[in-house]
Amino acid sequence: MAMATAFITAYAKAPQNTPMYENNKQIGLMLEVNKQTHIVVNVDSTFMTDLAKDYLKRMIVGTDFSRDISALIDDVETNCVIPSQQALTVALKVAHQKYRDTFLKSHK
Repeated sequence: MAMATAFITAYAKAPQNTPMYENNKQIGLMLEVNKQTHIVVNVDSTFMTDLAKDYLKRMIVGTDFSRDISALIDDVETNCVIPSQQALTVALKVAHQKYRDTFLKSHK
């Protein structure tokens, strides 16, 4: 039975001299996206604290991956004042592109 959602992962190198770099060397984002609506319905990450994971989840869930995600990137750049901000935006852009390449181009 085919799943109604897609599972997308993306990674970006974590900045050196941060706890995330010492533990994982990279930031990982795991996204569940509804393939019909293209809306992100669930998010997990390799961030170390539950608060960071919850904050990112609330920020990303509801994003339409069939559209441009510049507003989400702006939101991250404005509201996530963290050492790994740039890596987070890279991982989001990679996940978005993976989804578009896999689920939008092949299903038009």
